[in-house]
Amino acid sequence: MPVALDPISEPVWFKSSYSGGNTTECVEAAFVPAGVLLRDSKRPEGPHVAVSAEVWCNFLAASVK
Repeated sequence: MPVALDPISEPVWFKSSYSGGNTTECVEAAFVPAGVLLRDSKRPEGPHVAVSAEVWCNFLAASVK
């Protein structure tokens, strides 16, 4: 009998490794099926930015050059 996976209702947020030890300037990200969500960790209930997986990959590729 196949087992259905429960859908994730809330994204799982993690701090950017580039945020460093400064807790006043942190960016958090969460992977979602449509791409990546980004938010300010000081305002977790505030607005967030959604980008597609393609845009996120291009951003990461450009940041390592």
